[in-house]
Amino acid sequence: MSFDYSKLRGRIVEIFGNQGAFARAMGWSERTLSLKMNGIRAWKQTDICKAVKLLHLNENDIQLYFFTIQVQNIEQK
Repeated sequence: MSFDYSKLRGRIVEIFGNQGAFARAMGWSERTLSLKMNGIRAWKQTDICKAVKLLHLNENDIQLYFFTIQVQNIEQK
């Protein structure tokens, strides 16, 4: 199962201007953020809590920003 982080990407740009600045604020390299945003590495609970604070979100936003399931487009023949 993969997650859709498009809303999260938008919020990162809105608050930090770019993903690199957000990665630095999280104490990560841009590579680490990229791995998480592409579903290769999982977000830890502590990561999510820190990101929520940095992005001025609240606990009700967690589902929307971190756990929206990515819908796959399956072509029918």
